[in-house]
Order: sequence, then structure tokens, then C-alpha cells
Amino acid sequence: MRTVKEISNITGISVRTLHYYDEIGLLKPTDKSDAGYRLYDDKALERLQQILFFREFDIPLKEIKAVMENPALDRNHILQMQRKMLMAKIERMECLVASIDDILKGDNRMDFAIFNKTEMEEMFQAMVEHMPEEIKKTAIDEFGGMEQWKEHYIKTVSSEDMQKRYQKMVEWFGGKEEYLATVKNPISKEVAGSYQKRIDVILEKLSGKREYSTDSFEVKEIIGEYGFVMKQLCQMKDEKEMMLSLAQTYRNEQIKANIDEKYGDGAAQFFMQAIETFYK
Repeated sequence: MRTVKEISNITGISVRTLHYYDEIGLLKPTDKSDAGYRLYDDKALERLQQILFFREFDIPLKEIKAVMENPALDRNHILQMQRKMLMAKIERMECLVASIDDILKGDNRMDFAIFNKTEMEEMFQAMVEHMPEEIKKTAIDEFGGMEQWKEHYIKTVSSEDMQKRYQKMVEWFGGKEEYLATVKNPISKEVAGSYQKRIDVILEKLSGKREYSTDSFEVKEIIGEYGFVMKQLCQMKDEKEMMLSLAQTYRNEQIKANIDEKYGDGAAQFFMQAIETFYK
């Protein structure tokens, strides 16, 4: 049997983190000494190794706990999702390295393209097919025709700034294919409305906990529900980066004012801090 300090020395994980894993039920000690100190056997150490492996893939602790409690059901699915996310990042890094190599050779040009023209045309077609008729008609009239509208869309999406934004979206969804599949098969307006109502209820509950610490169980429980709903709404496999990005929007003065008006003064700041505490 090993003490928590010995486990910390072996793995490099802090004693405080091991205590926290115990508190949330992720890694319970095998036993306790007569003095009340946590003790771990080899099986517990193996479990910790598995947890650390998942943490290398940046999987949230709540998902790791679910997988560890039923690994036969969820482990392969989550590992495949994380593998796709990593492959997408690796592919992007390789493109950036190639671009830097070109610059060093004297070709001062960086290519930020994520989608090719065919994929952008498919994205445009999917957008048009799922767009309300009145909005579609307005856009066609504004651009002078469907082809002109399509040309403007592809030009906008092809810009360096938009491609950088799409790269982040692709990472959130776990790969380009996953993102395109979601674009082509969005949820219905009715379903989206139902999700929005649920989000409103969640934010009302969160607003009512402003006297609590953002690190409290009560607040974390609500943020966990918020992230789960957003994950379903956006049809993502991992909501962490998207939620952290959402937290940053609460810094925007107009959004901050709207949130504070709806949920009370200081709500936007509290929402931002609560999300960042949960996911960071």
C-alpha cells in the first residue's frame, strides 16, 4: 500500500489533486491508515494511470468518471473522438510548418485554407436548404441572384480570418468531416427553440447562485448541465473549448449589458467566471 504522498511522487500529480479526485469519486483510496491517511494499492495506481492517460487527451473529469465507471460502454468512443481531434490539430500544425518552410525559402505566403471550394459550395447549399424562405428571398434580392450570393459567400468563407475561425470549429467538432456532417444536417428550428428555453432555465438557476463560490458544487453542477445542453445543441463531441469561448463573449460590453439586464447586475461576470472555473 502506498500513501498519497508516495503516489504523488510516482506520478507527479499533486497531493491536492489526488484529494480532489477522491472528493469527486474519481479515484477513491483503497483504504485509510489508523491515523486517517489515504492508502492506495496497485489496482488504484493502475486506475490513476488510466485517468492520467485520458487527461492527456484533455477530457473533462466528469466524462472520465463516466468512462471509468463503465469503460466497456464509453471508452472506445471517447478515445476515437479524442484521436480525431488530435489528428485534426496535427494536420493543421503540419500545414503551418509547411507554410513557415515556404517563408524561410523566400515564398512569403501562408495558406490558412481549411475547406476547399467544393466543400464551401456544399456548405452554402446546406445553408440555403435549411434557411427560412423569407430570409432566403431577402438574401437573393440583396445580392442580385443566387449565383451572386453564392460567390459572395465563398469569397467570405475563403478569407484568412474566416478560415482561422473555421479551424477552431473543426477542432471543437473533432474533425472536418464531423463539422460538415453537422452543417448538412442541422437540428430543426423547433428543437433549437426547446434547447434555448432549457438554457434560459439553466441561466436563471445559475443567476440564483451568485452568492456561492464558482468552485462550489452547487455552481459546478449547473455549469455541467449548461455544457451538456450546449454540447447536444451544437452536436459536438466535446464542448470544453466552445464553452470557454462562450465565456469570453460575456466580456463584450453589449452582451454583458444584455445579460445583466436579463439576469441581474453582475450576472455576466459571474457566468464567465463559473464557466472558466469549471473547464479550466
